[in-house]
Amino acid sequence: MNWSAVLADGSPPPTPATLEDAQKSATEAAGWVEQNWSTWLYVGFRILLIIVIASVLRVLVRRALTKLIERMNRSAQAVEGTALGGLLVNAERRRQRSEAIGSVLRSVASFLIMGTAALMVLGVLNIDLAPLLASAGVAGVAIGFGARNLVTDFLSGVFMILEDQYGVGDSIDAGVASGEVIEVGLRVTKLRGADGEIWYVRNGEIKRIGNLSQGWATAGVDVRVRASEDLEQLRTVINEATESMAKEEPWNERLWGPVEILGLDEVLLDSMVVRVSAKTMPGKALSVERELRWRIKIALDAAGIRIVGGLPLAEEPVAVDPSAAVSAPSALNNPTSPQSLATAPIPNPNPNLSK
Repeated sequence: MNWSAVLADGSPPPTPATLEDAQKSATEAAGWVEQNWSTWLYVGFRILLIIVIASVLRVLVRRALTKLIERMNRSAQAVEGTALGGLLVNAERRRQRSEAIGSVLRSVASFLIMGTAALMVLGVLNIDLAPLLASAGVAGVAIGFGARNLVTDFLSGVFMILEDQYGVGDSIDAGVASGEVIEVGLRVTKLRGADGEIWYVRNGEIKRIGNLSQGWATAGVDVRVRASEDLEQLRTVINEATESMAKEEPWNERLWGPVEILGLDEVLLDSMVVRVSAKTMPGKALSVERELRWRIKIALDAAGIRIVGGLPLAEEPVAVDPSAAVSAPSALNNPTSPQSLATAPIPNPNPNLSK
């Protein structure tokens, strides 16, 4: 067959592949592989070494952090059985705080180690990291603007846990809600209110925190009595009642100091207020105040000292003579009385003159 007649564009017909051409191509490919196999082996070995070192380092760091958290929990359990541990250590609070800190540290360590390893692998493959880092930066800014509330909640939760601002079992006032803390998370804090409701408060919304369970609390009682009472007797009666309370269970543990009579807080014409204060265990001020009122009331009643309310005392009614409302008898009611005779008309001595 004439191939020149077949091709319409006038190009020469294809030359059929020969054995020499195939052998030449195979020789070139083998030479190219022989020239580059050492480079491939070197690059692969470097990538493998980077991945192995990053994985081992990640496992070691996570294991060290886990052991650190377990040691913190063991120390909390060791102190929990003692009397001091019952006052200062809350096992559940310590456990949640340590677990949250450990989770954050493990996540941060894994991200840093594996992220660094990924960048090193890309560098070994001669990939330009500048566009990638620029794109990641733009994406990070976009995500940051879109999820800024989530980031704010997360960062606020991390610092709250690290600084131990509050924990499980604490009574706090978070501004937007108040109650007892039942769970502390990195994004949300759960509070149980006074009526039993559960508040879910985002950590980023908490601008101020009033912790009522740290350090110590103050129990204050106002005793209002009549202004005519003897102050020295009143002081003696209150001291005896509070001293007996401080010696009994469980008030000897809840009271962290002697009950003090601060003095007169208010003096009126019909009443006066004596202020009584005591330093108590955190979270026990309300129960101590109730017990103080109970004992002081019993002691004052036994001593004959009357407690009055905040309103002015009602004056005792004065006995009134029932006859005071009755008017005195009038002399004009008696027609024979001189007064009645003086008011009688004068009789006419000559009745004929009137005709």
